[in-house]
Amino acid sequence: MEILSFEETKRILLKYKLPFCRTEIFNSREKALLFAKQIGFPVVLKIHAQKIFHKSEVGGVKINIKNAEEFIISWDQIEKNIRGKNIEGILVQEMVSGNEIAIGMKRDNQFGPVLMFGLGGIFIEIIKDVALRIAPIGIEGAMEMIKEIKGFEILNGARGKKKVDLIKIAEMIVNLSNLSMKEEKVQSIDFNPVMVTDKQAMITDFRIII
Repeated sequence: MEILSFEETKRILLKYKLPFCRTEIFNSREKALLFAKQIGFPVVLKIHAQKIFHKSEVGGVKINIKNAEEFIISWDQIEKNIRGKNIEGILVQEMVSGNEIAIGMKRDNQFGPVLMFGLGGIFIEIIKDVALRIAPIGIEGAMEMIKEIKGFEILNGARGKKKVDLIKIAEMIVNLSNLSMKEEKVQSIDFNPVMVTDKQAMITDFRIII
């Protein structure tokens, strides 16, 4: 098993209309900094490698980089942390804010692709507040998944907060379902976090395993 290359990941995300934040991959610090200035600070740096499944555990992630000076320090720190490891490059991403959710898929030997939806971060890792469905799934089924989780009210405007765009989340689940039915070599997918607001749903971290 290995993680799909960035270019191939990007191609698949675009093909199945899965929106992701502005991201490019670089091996040159100068070119990467130019791109960061182009999309505007703050930005995120993270490694992309076919055999490294947990980027932060090897010191391969730096977030909320506010200017060129911080960018150079962060880039050099990541290069130092991953010295001797085989990576495809370092991703430069725009920082996107919103509520964190997680969407994923795991191909089961018996049931085929199983879709997962939940709130991001601690809710998935510790509380295990997730909804599961066997693909394929339509928009109504996706909406049921979203409403099924215990933390649904966080997305639905609890305590006077803005309600997020639930339709955009449902569309993302349906598009992931389509991907999982057609791209049979894909074994698992993790979109965590996906940042959602009242206007958009945007994948900010992706891992597609083949």
